[in-house]
Amino acid sequence: MIDKILSRPEFRDQPPVLVDIGASGQLHTRWKAFAKHSVCIAFDADDRDFGYVESESSHFRKLYTFNHIVTETDTETADFYLTASPHCSSLLKPRPDLIQEYAFAPKFELTKVVQLKTRSLHSTLQELNIGQVDWFKTDSQGIDLRLFRDLGEDRTRRVLTAEFEPGIASVYDGEDKLFRILQFMDETNNHWLAELLPKGSPRITPALLDSFTTNPLLKKFVLFSQKNSALWGEMTYINRFADEAMLTQRNLLLGWVFATTLAQHGFALILTQKAKARFNDPIFDEMERYSRRRIWGRVWQIGFWPEVVKKFDKLLGR
Repeated sequence: MIDKILSRPEFRDQPPVLVDIGASGQLHTRWKAFAKHSVCIAFDADDRDFGYVESESSHFRKLYTFNHIVTETDTETADFYLTASPHCSSLLKPRPDLIQEYAFAPKFELTKVVQLKTRSLHSTLQELNIGQVDWFKTDSQGIDLRLFRDLGEDRTRRVLTAEFEPGIASVYDGEDKLFRILQFMDETNNHWLAELLPKGSPRITPALLDSFTTNPLLKKFVLFSQKNSALWGEMTYINRFADEAMLTQRNLLLGWVFATTLAQHGFALILTQKAKARFNDPIFDEMERYSRRRIWGRVWQIGFWPEVVKKFDKLLGR
């Protein structure tokens, strides 16, 4: 169904545009269903673990890659803090002293400060003549909100899906924390929060963890047996489609694709109703039937029933 939708004329000259900031690792799992129809703009400043360009470029209709640090201002270079784990390197100074009672603190130990080439997100999009970003994904280690805002007011309003990974605890100097993103998105009121998943690390010092065993494998077992504390969060926002200017046929089709990909079938169904009220196209009837089937399919999945039992137990006070 997704291939059928994205093969339509609406996407011939305006394919989905995906922005991936902090693109270390593999192709984003959520993009696999529509990557071949999409244009991706990927950034990663720490190239010690950046196989994305070489290994995944064939998955997209077009891929632009920049081994630059992304900033919200137009400067030529900036200090970049390399940490023990490349996934924790940042434009902001890491503060492992603030998280010294957590097992993952050593990942943030500073190894080197380098000067890297920079480019702003706004100027990059201007250079590529990109007017609309459809899916914005960032894991920038502390500057997610300022990069999202650098899209500009018009582009941020039209983003269909946005993913952030902000801190809850303080790990970097001057970072954009989770509550700031909640506040900004509430004030702009263009998007609704579809997911908020707390992530973290056990609260045990590395020294105490080492005191249990010197065996690396057993140490991992000890670590994994402990409950994580909430230190950062994974947030996914979806456009509300409340603005009349958002209700184009292209946006409604693509919004449905993204909502379906995120298993937000109820909202996907809402979008079909908005579309049918405005456009006389049989594709929207087909999309509605698909969403209804997916909702019924969830009802009959085995994994659904334990949740039903939990809710009844709660109602009965058990």
